[in-house]
Order: sequence, then C-alpha cells, then structure tokens
Amino acid sequence: MTTLIDNPAALGHAARTARKQLGLTQPQLALAAGVGVRFIVELEAGKPTLRLETILRVLHALGGTLAVDGLATAPNRSEAT
Repeated sequence: MTTLIDNPAALGHAARTARKQLGLTQPQLALAAGVGVRFIVELEAGKPTLRLETILRVLHALGGTLAVDGLATAPNRSEAT
C-alpha cells in the first residue's frame, strides 16, 4: 500500500497505524528497530527533527520502505563519475 506522506505528522500517523496493524507495542517496535521507545513515541507524535537514518530503521522494522516521487531522475552513481 502506498501512503502519501507530506509532513512529519502524516509520517507519525502512518507509522502508528502500521505498528497497530502488526499488533506491536511501542516497546516491541523499538526493540525490533534497535531504537529507544522515546524515539518511537516522538516519531508517532510527528516530531520534525528526527534523524532520517533512524526513521528508515523503524520503517524497515515495520516492513515498509521510503520512496521519493516527483524528483528529476539522477544518473546512477557509476554514470556520474
């Protein structure tokens, strides 16, 4: 399923919804993602200053990925050098 995320609150809502659909508590998700429970709480609350690297770990633990749409296509790294 694809969800439009255009702000931190929407990302938090999507993460919370996915966690609940998987039947996970915040501590269980934190353990699965290798982050603290506070990070999960802040992510689900829509805190705008969280580290992208850590957000990606949580999304991966939820079985999700991050996709970017609407940007110009960049050459792959081997072509850029």
